[in-house]
Amino acid sequence: MTSNTELAPEENALPPEPSDGNPPPVHQLLGMTDDEYATVCEILGREPRSAELAMYSVMWSEHCSYKSSRIHLGRFPTEAPWVVVGPGENAGVVDLGDGWLAALRIESHNHPSFVEPYQGAATGVGGILRDVFTMGARPIALWDQIRFGPLDQSKNRYLLNGVVAGIAGYGNAVGVPTVGGEIAFEECYTGNPLVNVMCLGILRDDELVLGTAGEPGSIAVLLGAATGRDGIGGASVLASAGFDEESGAKRPSVQVGDPFEEKKLIEACLELYRNKLVVGVQDLGAAGLSCAFSEPAARADAGMIVDLNRVHVREDGMSAPELLMSESQERMMAFVHPDNVDAVLAVAEKWEIDASVVGEVKAGGSLDVYHNGELVAQLPAASLSEDAPKYDRPLGEPGWMEDLWSNTVTFVARPGIADSLLKMLDDPSIASAAWAYEQYDHMLFLNTVVGPGNDGSLLRIKGTNKGLAVSTDGNGRLCYLDPWRGSARLVYEAALNVAMTGAKPMAVVDNLNFGNPEKPDVMWQFRETVDGISEACERLGIPVVGGNVSFYNETDGLDIYPTPVIGLLGLADPMPAIPPSHDRVTDGMELWVFGPERAINLAGSAFEQITFGHVGGRPSPPDPTMAKAAIEVATRLACDGLSPALHDISDGGLIMAVSELCIASQVGVTASYKDWRSLFCEDPHRFVAAVPTEHTEAVAAIADEAGLPSSRIGIFGGGEISFERKGVRGAVDLAIATETFYNAIPRRLAH
Repeated sequence: MTSNTELAPEENALPPEPSDGNPPPVHQLLGMTDDEYATVCEILGREPRSAELAMYSVMWSEHCSYKSSRIHLGRFPTEAPWVVVGPGENAGVVDLGDGWLAALRIESHNHPSFVEPYQGAATGVGGILRDVFTMGARPIALWDQIRFGPLDQSKNRYLLNGVVAGIAGYGNAVGVPTVGGEIAFEECYTGNPLVNVMCLGILRDDELVLGTAGEPGSIAVLLGAATGRDGIGGASVLASAGFDEESGAKRPSVQVGDPFEEKKLIEACLELYRNKLVVGVQDLGAAGLSCAFSEPAARADAGMIVDLNRVHVREDGMSAPELLMSESQERMMAFVHPDNVDAVLAVAEKWEIDASVVGEVKAGGSLDVYHNGELVAQLPAASLSEDAPKYDRPLGEPGWMEDLWSNTVTFVARPGIADSLLKMLDDPSIASAAWAYEQYDHMLFLNTVVGPGNDGSLLRIKGTNKGLAVSTDGNGRLCYLDPWRGSARLVYEAALNVAMTGAKPMAVVDNLNFGNPEKPDVMWQFRETVDGISEACERLGIPVVGGNVSFYNETDGLDIYPTPVIGLLGLADPMPAIPPSHDRVTDGMELWVFGPERAINLAGSAFEQITFGHVGGRPSPPDPTMAKAAIEVATRLACDGLSPALHDISDGGLIMAVSELCIASQVGVTASYKDWRSLFCEDPHRFVAAVPTEHTEAVAAIADEAGLPSSRIGIFGGGEISFERKGVRGAVDLAIATETFYNAIPRRLAH
C-alpha cells in the first residue's frame, strides 16, 4: 500500500451547511456539537469529509471518549505493586503470583438492551469477553448486574425475560459460566434498564498482549465475523443520548451476536498468543474499525494505511462511513510482523474464521484510509482519542437533597416482625435470583467453588492452590439518598463479600450508570460517587484498574438513580480447604453477629421501601476502621475453618441475612434482638456467622483482637425463622419462607 495525499473527489464530501429552517447539519445528526465540529476543522485545517466526520463522531461520542467524566476519573487510585495493566487498555491486569495474571473488565449495554433486550444483552456479553481475551487471557467467568422497572408492568417483564435469555444464550453457547450478580427493580429503571456485565480471565505472565499497533511495517489483520450494517450508530451513539418514548429517536440498529463465532475467535486468538504471532490486538466494540485502527496506532505513536475494500463484508455497497462506524460483533484486529502473516492466516483457517489483511502501520501519526481506490480520510490517528473533548460540566448539590434527608418515617409502634419478613422475602429485588441464574451454566470448566446465591463467588485456578473471589455490588436507592456514602459503602461491601470466601481484596473495576450529564444535579451525583469510591479504595489500599461510564440513562427527561456498580477481585492463596457457603449451616450451630452495635438507621433500607413505599432520610456513613476490622475477621473465620457459613448484612438487613442462611441450609433459627430496627437496618461493616460450639471461644478472641464488636444472638435448629424480644415472638415457618423466597420473581412473571 502507498500513501496518497490527494483527497477523494467532491462527491464524498459532506453536504453544505443548511440555512435556518432546514434540517440540522450532518455533524449534529451524528451527535456532535458545533464547537466539536469546529475543533475537527481546526485539527484538519479544512472541513472534514464524510468518512472523517464519521470517525470523529463515534470516537468523540460520550461512550467512547468519556468527555463528560474524564476530568473526574483521574481521582481514582490506580497503582499498586500487583497492578500490571491499569486503566486505558482493553482490561485491567493484576499479578496473582507464581507467573499467573488475572484480567478483569466491566461494561454496560444499557441502551441497546432497552431497544432489543435479547441481542442487547447477548452482544454485551460478547463485547466484555473480547475485552478480556484481547489481553491474552482465557475468560473463565461472568457476573451480571441488571436492573429493571417493577414487574407489575408488562414491558418490564418483557425486558427482564429478554435480557436474562440473552445473557444465558450467549454465555452458555460460548462456554463461559455466569456465576454471580444481582437483579434489582425500581420505578426509575422502567424506561431505562441497566445491563452491566463483568468478566474475569486468567493467563500466564508471558501471554500478556497489549492493544498496540507495533512498529512501522506491522500488518493489520481483521479476524472474525464479516462486517455489516448492524450496529451502525450502535453503542457509541445509543449511549450518548437519552430516549424519547414518543418520537422513538436515538434508536439505531442493535448488533446481532453469534456466540459460536465468538468461541472460534477466542480459541484462534489464544493460539496466536501462545505461538507469539501477534505484536498487539484490539477488539472491535464501540466505534468499530474507527477505534481498531486509531487507538492502537496512537498507543504506538504511529500511523496507518488502510484499504477498506479489503474488509470482508456481508452486505454489498457499504460506504466508507458505514464500514468505519459499523459495530458488527465477533471481530478482532491483530497487528502482525510481516513474517508472521501467513502463519496468522493459517490459524484463522484452522479455526474456520475469516481473516483479511486490511492495513499497514507506518511511521508518522497519519491515518490514511482508502476506499474504492480513493483516499477518503487522512487525519492524525491520535486526534481521535487524545484530542477528544474534555468537559468540566456545571455541577451542584441538588436543592432537594436537604429535604430528602429530612424526609424520614416516624415509627410509633414496632411493626409485625413476621409480616415484615414475609413481605421482604416476596420482594423480587432481595428475594432469590435463582430463576435467572439457573438459566446460566455456572459449572462450566468445573472451576466454580462458591457459586450463585452467595455473597461472593470463588473460582479455583486449576493446578494451583489459588482461588479468585469476585463480588459485584450496586444499590441505586442508597446512592440516590447520598451518592458519596452510598458508593463508598459499595466498595466496603464488595471487599467484605470477597473476604468471606477467604480472599484478600486486590482490585476494583467500576461501572458508573447515571442520567443526563448536562444536568448539574447529575454531574454532582457523579463527582460525589467518584470521590466516595476513591476514598474507600484508598483506605483499603485497593487500586481501580478499569471501568466504564454510562451517561444519558434517561427517558422522557426522567433520570435513573445514580447507580455505580463495583466489581471487586480478591485472591485466596491458598484457598480455604472448605470455603464458607450459605448452605452449610446445621442444627446446633450458634448464630453470631459482627460489626457496629448500634445499627438502627433505616434510611434507604429495603424495609422502608417495601413496607411503606418510602425513600428518604440519610444513610449512615462508612467507618474505614470498622470496615478493615470486619474484613480481617471475616477472612480469618473463612481461612481458619471456624465458620462454615458467613453472610454480609446488606439488602434487607440482619433478618434477611439470617433468613437466607436458613433457607439455603433448610435449618430454622431462634434468635433474640434488643431493638427491632436492628433487624432491618442496612448499616455497613456487619455480617453474621454460623459458628460450631467448639469454635466459639476462638471466634470471640479473633473479633476482640481486631476490635470488632461481636455477640451470640441465637441458635440454629427447628422448622421456623424466629426472632423474639421480652417474650414477644415473630416467627415464619421455614417451608413458607422458602417458597416465598424462591417464587417472588417467577410468580410475577407468570402473569
